[in-house]
Amino acid sequence: MTEIFLNAERDIKMIDFHTHIFPDKIAEGTLHFLSERCHVAPFTNGTADGLEESTKKAGLALSVAMPVVTKPSQFESINRFASQFRGEDGILSFGGIHPDCADYKKELLLLKEMGFKGIKLHPDYQETFFNDLKYKRIISFASELGFVVSVHAGYDPGYPDRVHCTPKMAREVLDEVKPPKLVLAHMGGFKRWDEVEEHLVGQDVWLDTAVVFGEISDGQFIRICRNHGPDKILFATDSPWSGQKESVEYFSNMDMTEKEKRLILTENAKKLLTLS
Repeated sequence: MTEIFLNAERDIKMIDFHTHIFPDKIAEGTLHFLSERCHVAPFTNGTADGLEESTKKAGLALSVAMPVVTKPSQFESINRFASQFRGEDGILSFGGIHPDCADYKKELLLLKEMGFKGIKLHPDYQETFFNDLKYKRIISFASELGFVVSVHAGYDPGYPDRVHCTPKMAREVLDEVKPPKLVLAHMGGFKRWDEVEEHLVGQDVWLDTAVVFGEISDGQFIRICRNHGPDKILFATDSPWSGQKESVEYFSNMDMTEKEKRLILTENAKKLLTLS
């Protein structure tokens, strides 16, 4: 079924909503460190060129890069690098912010001035629980500014002993802050999908498919998509940690309707990113 979604006559322009890139000078070392820590092999070399090549081979029109600020002092350098990618070469980057920054409103306003459409938060690598007041404040002001907010949710192999964003924590943030453009990666909580069905399905939140194919059963994946609403699911891979081409092929062969696949592969991301 893959050819249905790669057929230009159907005007299908697939979008990967969750990927990662690193500056050329640190990409090799960063991937080696993360591969060793998380016991997973990358599918690209971690550079922008590597992602561009992978994006084209997968038949994707756009990959959205998600930078992770792991300490406040990285804010300027990471966002300066991220600001280069505005979609022209198939990569659109979000900005990043750390919950321990000195002035979250000032930094979010700067990211808005820089033209970012969204921000990335990673509770594990930022070592902060998602229902912490610091995150709630950031998400509330980011929402006022119109940002999409993407958050790592669920288990992370780099932090095997503690989950910093559980579905229950995410539900608390949803109930208290009510962000209109919150995206919970990994279908709402990697390896916590029973809890996703209990706490998150049906709520006003977006879920992305990053690195879940082959981890969640097809049956549970389809059930979550349909019960939550296929108009709230975003195709994503977490490249370089899963293959883009392989993920497109896996998803395209799932027992879902063409309309559902079109929404997930293309239309939902275009709507959220306000792309024409």
